[in-house]
Amino acid sequence: MLDETQRKLITNRLKSVEGHVRGIEKMVNGEAYCMDILKQVKAVQKALDRVAAITLENHLNTCVTTAIRSKDKAEKERVVEEVMDVFKATNKL
Repeated sequence: MLDETQRKLITNRLKSVEGHVRGIEKMVNGEAYCMDILKQVKAVQKALDRVAAITLENHLNTCVTTAIRSKDKAEKERVVEEVMDVFKATNKL
């Protein structure tokens, strides 16, 4: 679970992303220069990457740590596989 500080940080980033996406939509509908649109898309991707990093760090420090310390071998394997699946799905492995 996210603590209150992390929850606020992520929520603020997501609100910013939401505003940027609306801005991109206006740029597209307003026939803005393609490179300007692409720059804004990259900014949104970077912000979402930061949300993912904060969430992953929290997960590793809480859920994964708890599972690794447990005596339940199946639970240890499950959380490791869960993390691996996320990286495999994003082609970051």
